[in-house]
Amino acid sequence: MNPVNILLVDDQPTKLLSYEVVLQDLGENLLKAQSGREALEHLLRSDIAVILVDVCMPEQDGFELVSMIREHPRYQNTAIIFVSAVMMAEPDRLRGYAAGAVDYVSVPIVPDVLRAKVRVFADLYRKTRELERLNAELENRVRERTAELEASATELRQLNEELEQRIEQRTREREAALAQLFEAQKLDTVGQLTGGVAHDFNNLLMAILGSLKLLKKHLPQGGKSERLVENSIQAAERGAALTQRLLAFARRQELKPQPIDFLDLFQNIEDILVRALGPGIDVRKHIPASLPPLLVDRNQLELALLNLFVNARDAMVGGGTLVVSAEEDLTSMPVNLKPGRYVRITVSDSGEGMDEATVARATEPFFTTKGQGKGTGLGLSMVHGLAAQSGGALSLSSRKDEGTTVALWLPVAEDSVPASTPLETTALEVSQVQSPLRVLVVDDDVLVSMGTAAMLEDLGHTVVEASSAATALEILGSGHTFDLVISDQAMPGMTGAELARLIFSSYPGLPVILASGYSELPDDEGLQALLRMTKPFTQEELQTTIGRAVAHRATAA
Repeated sequence: MNPVNILLVDDQPTKLLSYEVVLQDLGENLLKAQSGREALEHLLRSDIAVILVDVCMPEQDGFELVSMIREHPRYQNTAIIFVSAVMMAEPDRLRGYAAGAVDYVSVPIVPDVLRAKVRVFADLYRKTRELERLNAELENRVRERTAELEASATELRQLNEELEQRIEQRTREREAALAQLFEAQKLDTVGQLTGGVAHDFNNLLMAILGSLKLLKKHLPQGGKSERLVENSIQAAERGAALTQRLLAFARRQELKPQPIDFLDLFQNIEDILVRALGPGIDVRKHIPASLPPLLVDRNQLELALLNLFVNARDAMVGGGTLVVSAEEDLTSMPVNLKPGRYVRITVSDSGEGMDEATVARATEPFFTTKGQGKGTGLGLSMVHGLAAQSGGALSLSSRKDEGTTVALWLPVAEDSVPASTPLETTALEVSQVQSPLRVLVVDDDVLVSMGTAAMLEDLGHTVVEASSAATALEILGSGHTFDLVISDQAMPGMTGAELARLIFSSYPGLPVILASGYSELPDDEGLQALLRMTKPFTQEELQTTIGRAVAHRATAA
């Protein structure tokens, strides 16, 4: 952790010395100034993270100095804390906040309080600088990659033009093959890059959101600082939503499969689907009540149905008929499906249909038969991705002027019943946490580990941090007892899933929660008791998952 600069401004050397003694344990660079002029010289020479200013100084009081500092563009958002033993009336405090201070501390100071306040603002400054640096690096990488792609595209066009001049028919065939290969390689590269970058940003957003929300809880309500922190939280949450869209495109999103009653799901969203179709389209459904429950992510299945309905609507310009049916199919399954029980969901329309060439490309990302600006070409691709990631399959059949049928095979949830209402379960499970827990947090990312630990401590739990799975096993083996383990999945040396297996075998009854940016668990046995959280998670989601872990442990006991 690189130290940041903290500027101490006071005309009395003894007070400067006392501040230095209080803050030296923070490990930051402490710069001292005995006048406004010296303070401004430091500000011009160095980047300052936090400024402590005495209000009463002979040449220039602290209010005037802070007003001058705020006029400089570089220090408009720097944390400034006033310190005063005399001017402590409410108008003085209001004047200080109006000048741009984030806090107003009275003398005599409480060392631990002052140290904690300065640490919070120093950490916030450091994380902000780190995020700016990472953003700049990402922009540079994007620019470099764009330039490479543009150069490759230019070179490819030149080669195509030369080939067309030599043998026109042969060149067209070769060009089509090269274009298809190039597109597949580009999409694969984009998918890998998108998934990796989104996962890394989830870790960053995890640390940022956790710290900001904890900071907000300790800020006075209605103040400027609270509004600024709230703006930062909203921006970070928008970033989290964006990463989820990127992971969905890369087919590495976090899925939460559970037993689903398809008839109940369809009835709940039927009004939305019918409104999406608009007038002139007759909807018919054939969904038996005896249909076995599906094992699939409920939200993603609803989105897939909406995509299929919108595609059918666009294919039936003058109106028509749309039929939704579902049945357990054991005879006509695609050859690439694993042995097992599956339900086939079909959506058929009486629209214009597609020829064989169009059907062959219909599930390719970004391929669309719609006009300019009317389609992204991602609808069927994401439905196909959901089927594949859920252990099922998708097939497409169509004939020109006769309509299209999309069949979606999804696995049956064996020996399961549809899940109960989530809110009832959550309330029961959260109520199980009645006393502080001793929690072992395992994460190789220091920022994420610190943020998770801070949220747990704020909930009243005791936290021990480990930077790797090996370190966690050493801590467990040294005789320390824990009530819960929270681990990252992607770690060097040993993954979180591998760590969980060792814990379940060596420490029976010790619950483990796995936190990850996307679905990356191997599909094998030994992980049935593993609870999951998707990064970035909130303190409320953390509390709920801890409640589930405690409830499951109590049930098992």
